[in-house]
Amino acid sequence: MSRFAAPIAEQIWDMKYRLKAGDGTPVDATVEDSWRRVARALASVEAEPSVWEERFYAALEDFRFLPAGRILAGAGTGRHVTLFNCFVMGTIPDSMAGIFEMLKEAALTMQQGGGIGYDFSTIRPRGAVVHGVAADASGPLSFMDVWDAMCRTIMSAGSRRGAMMATMRCDHPDIEDFIAAKQDAKRLRMFNLSVLVSDDFMTAVKAGAPWDLRFGGKVYRTLPARELWDRIMRSTYDYAEPGVIFIDRINRMNNLNYVETIAATNPCGEQPLPPYGACLLGSVNLARLVRDPFAPGAALDTEALDDLVRVAVRMMDNVVDASRFPLEQQAAEAQAKRRIGLGVTGLADALAMTGLRYGSEAAVEQTEAWLHEIARAACLASVDLAQEKGAFPLFEAEGYLASGTMMQMDEDVRAAIARHGIRNALVTSIAPTGTISLYAGNVSSGIEPIFALAYNRKVLQKDGSRTEEEVSDYAVRLWREIMGDAPLPDSFVTAQTLEPMDHVRMQAAAQKWVDSSISKTINCPADIPFEAFRDVYMAAWDMGCKGCTTYRPNAVTGSVLSVEPAAPAPASTPEHDMTRPFDRPSSLEGATYKLKWPGSEHALYITVNDIFEDGRRRPFEVFINSKNMEHFAWTVALTRMISAVFRRGGDVSFVVEELKAVFDPRGGAWIEGKYIPSILAAIGGVIERHLIAIGFIAGEGMGLKSDPKAEPEPVSPQPAPVTAVSAPPPGDLCPSCGSSAVHRVEGCLTCADCGFSKCG
Repeated sequence: MSRFAAPIAEQIWDMKYRLKAGDGTPVDATVEDSWRRVARALASVEAEPSVWEERFYAALEDFRFLPAGRILAGAGTGRHVTLFNCFVMGTIPDSMAGIFEMLKEAALTMQQGGGIGYDFSTIRPRGAVVHGVAADASGPLSFMDVWDAMCRTIMSAGSRRGAMMATMRCDHPDIEDFIAAKQDAKRLRMFNLSVLVSDDFMTAVKAGAPWDLRFGGKVYRTLPARELWDRIMRSTYDYAEPGVIFIDRINRMNNLNYVETIAATNPCGEQPLPPYGACLLGSVNLARLVRDPFAPGAALDTEALDDLVRVAVRMMDNVVDASRFPLEQQAAEAQAKRRIGLGVTGLADALAMTGLRYGSEAAVEQTEAWLHEIARAACLASVDLAQEKGAFPLFEAEGYLASGTMMQMDEDVRAAIARHGIRNALVTSIAPTGTISLYAGNVSSGIEPIFALAYNRKVLQKDGSRTEEEVSDYAVRLWREIMGDAPLPDSFVTAQTLEPMDHVRMQAAAQKWVDSSISKTINCPADIPFEAFRDVYMAAWDMGCKGCTTYRPNAVTGSVLSVEPAAPAPASTPEHDMTRPFDRPSSLEGATYKLKWPGSEHALYITVNDIFEDGRRRPFEVFINSKNMEHFAWTVALTRMISAVFRRGGDVSFVVEELKAVFDPRGGAWIEGKYIPSILAAIGGVIERHLIAIGFIAGEGMGLKSDPKAEPEPVSPQPAPVTAVSAPPPGDLCPSCGSSAVHRVEGCLTCADCGFSKCG
């Protein structure tokens, strides 16, 4: 029998983690072969490799311990790839030569499959004097554009493009530009952005005090701290970025604050790292460790948890020695501190299986208790390794035990560290686990709530047709196996029904016993008032979180995948019947735009009328008028063709891109500071602005790049009943399969149709 609990799990394994030859022929015949490959590779650095290979295999078996994807895909393959997920790069010098040396290092790291983080606060602000060249500085944002372009051209190992995190201090003179940077839909698409928020700034916000923006000892501007805070909040409310990192708290709590200062994180924020620091991630699957699930005495098997954590720590410590690194500085940093980030997945499932509702007071207490058990076991396992193999080279008992995190650790653990040292400077982190959670049978991701009890996923068959399969949450599927058709208990709750403060309380409970940080998205309803949204961030600060990331669906950011009750099969296909155009109502709403093309005596007037379909406004017809009779024939032809496409239904935003791509061999024109290659391209731009205004597309440049119906898909003659899934606006379309069945969690996009996942 297959070890996979669901077809999607096997497909994820085959697509992402199964070892294949260069021609695509599988080398790993089964998932057991993959487990054996990883276990053997990580045991190879042991004095008794055969003994530890078996223990490592047992930990991997049945998806109990889930190393991060780079380990699953890369260990034991013999390929020149890093097993570390992400890196924070070196401090960027404030010089042209230094900046481009850092760019080269970033490219080399991404080439081997590592995501990167950078602090751009070290670059002088825009307009500052550059001595010796009689010029003004272009500022950090201009260099971030260079990094963004580099990232788009570098294909990571495997099938992912790289992800990047950019941070900037809240007192940098260019912070306001940084906050607003991604409001331009075409800019910095490869970056996540986070503001480094200091304790002093939060004090000033609460006190209503002024705040200085400074660089190099010079104050460039002073503004009210609350005004800057509200700018951050408003941008996040509208555009889902930037995130907030409480950087002083991170440095204060850091076990290594006696030897390093942190100013950046990896792309998803769960690993605050020093220059050239790397994150090594893995997760214990709590959903597999519950005894007697759903019974009155259901509980986590703490003995099994302790044993699994201890083996996992040893496996991850071995990765430090087994991995390659893109740069020598990264290898030296990893060896000197031997950081690991052991976390969990399946938390929400485990809570439901023990009768606890995610976000409730009891669930918060249980989460803190479980994470405490994991932190204890991980530290003690690392102490045992220190006795056997030596403490990490930079260990100093006095400085280490004086850190904020270790000050709250149990006294017996502190005593053991004082006596024997510890092998790994940091041991715990909560990583994004979207893809490996699917691979493990669709357990709930990380410490996130269950996203959906079930949803339907389109599956491409070998003959080109598509079928639909139900993907159920692991705990839901287990309930059905044990309890049959009995209704789900109240302990099953999904992200759609939770209050934002439930998320915050769960994050804070976990953070207490995590010595790195946590990748968590606080989902907020679209209609949450701005003031309540702002309170979420203040609550995260007050409760001791190290950062905060929210997601509020709207017309700009797109909506997360939502799942609704099952509906009967429609009499025809769900999309508009393309053999019959939409009927035109007697009246339509629309807008008229004036377009003045340079050199033309008369302006064009472009009218776009809209129709409402399933509660959504979409374009229906276009009219183009002008007094210039020279334009008459082609404008009439154009309006008829565009209107015909609009009336067919579906996602017609590709029309915009087709028009914008037309160039005039006689030359284009400059309009409002932008070069437009032709008058047709200008018309495309007008239509695009209209589609953005009505919420049909999320932003400039974010429509479909080609006609999705140019090649018709075969239609199953007898479609099965499906669960209705509401599609988001085209802001979040899967870059792999083009599906709109995309949801965002832990800072990552995950496609429910093909399993594609991208962080950042």
